[in-house]
Amino acid sequence: MPNHINEDEEPFIQLHEGAENMNVNSVNLPDNISTIIHCHDLRPVTSNKKAWKKLIIASTLCFIFAVGEVVGGIYAGSLAIMTDAAHMFSDFGTFCISMLALYIAKKQANHKRTFGLYRAEILGAVLSVLVIWFLTAVLVYMAAHRIMQKEYSIDANIMIFTASFGVCVNVVLGCILHESGVGHSHGGMHSHHHSTDERNINVRAAFIHVIGDTVQSIGVLIAALVIKFKPGWAIADPICTFLFSFLVLLTTVNILRDALHILCEGAPKSMEYSKVKTMLKDAPGVMMVHSLHIWSLNVDKHCLTAHLAIEIKE
Repeated sequence: MPNHINEDEEPFIQLHEGAENMNVNSVNLPDNISTIIHCHDLRPVTSNKKAWKKLIIASTLCFIFAVGEVVGGIYAGSLAIMTDAAHMFSDFGTFCISMLALYIAKKQANHKRTFGLYRAEILGAVLSVLVIWFLTAVLVYMAAHRIMQKEYSIDANIMIFTASFGVCVNVVLGCILHESGVGHSHGGMHSHHHSTDERNINVRAAFIHVIGDTVQSIGVLIAALVIKFKPGWAIADPICTFLFSFLVLLTTVNILRDALHILCEGAPKSMEYSKVKTMLKDAPGVMMVHSLHIWSLNVDKHCLTAHLAIEIKE
């Protein structure tokens, strides 16, 4: 069967061998589909230097303070501070993954990795979540053991200082990462991608994580003040550990769920399979659509393949 394709235009979809190749650039697809489900559009993207700089500064501050919280938590005997440190390490991992995404965006696909290295971002997210869950489980065990044994030896002054410093650091991180613009991000790993720095999805995701950290640091500070003025209420520390551990799980479970969805090559949530198939069927000259596959390489890079049976007019 002869190919029906304009050699001057890049085909929107490249069909499998044995099927008719067709240029469907003229298909009237919605904006959120036509701009992203293009398997050939895997050219490297120029990384945003401002976004990279912001993430470098944020990750450095986050790591330094997380280590400081571990030290402060040990000296204060506070599991709540240790849990907050685990959350900070979680955010550090998130920042690193965001920087990895910016770095990978510059890499060209080759004959060995025809889709590039986009999945590395997803694998990094899964590894980060699993490590944080392990650390959180250890802290929950220690908190439960402390309650059962009634072993409370907490230095409220060190706890107050560390928690106060944590609030300040998170405010600074928020100021660094805060951006104007109309770009927005949803829960989990789904975001609308924009090319400008003001709407960079990686920086915006990091900013959302910092908001959660700030709330947790304020909670630790409140618990420290309670223990300071009411020493008999030292149980507030392990209770805060339970609450903050739940918060860590709540903020990471969506990341793991969406990452596994991508690794299992699930269809992107931003488009409807039936709607895409119907629009392809409605394209001029298309008689039948089958073997339609839609999947994601990462959170904002999607691909589509299909077999189209087309009518050849003599």
